[in-house]
Amino acid sequence: MDTRSALDQHRQILYQILQNYCEILNHAEDGTLSKIIVSADNTRYLIVTEGWSGKKRIHALVFDAEIRNDKIWLHHDGLDHGITAELVAAGVPKDYIVLAFHPPHVREHTGYALA
Repeated sequence: MDTRSALDQHRQILYQILQNYCEILNHAEDGTLSKIIVSADNTRYLIVTEGWSGKKRIHALVFDAEIRNDKIWLHHDGLDHGITAELVAAGVPKDYIVLAFHPPHVREHTGYALA
């Protein structure tokens, strides 16, 4: 499989996992709605939750990933269990996943890509 088709497959896997999480988040009866936002060039993937809890406005970034240099950079993963294990189980190799929420000196100990 060439790099481009592998990257397209990784994007599809990422999107499907995020879609599954949004379905779970949207079954909560808390008055909020979670949405996936994908940039026009398919390089940025966000989950944002918004709505109301009584009189309090809720607007939160739950997840933020970027496709950079043919890898998935996880900038913020506020999902309950994180998605790294699910990405790997679905076929994304660890060396294609950068845990960008860790500083570079910590990444070398994670078993995932450095950059």
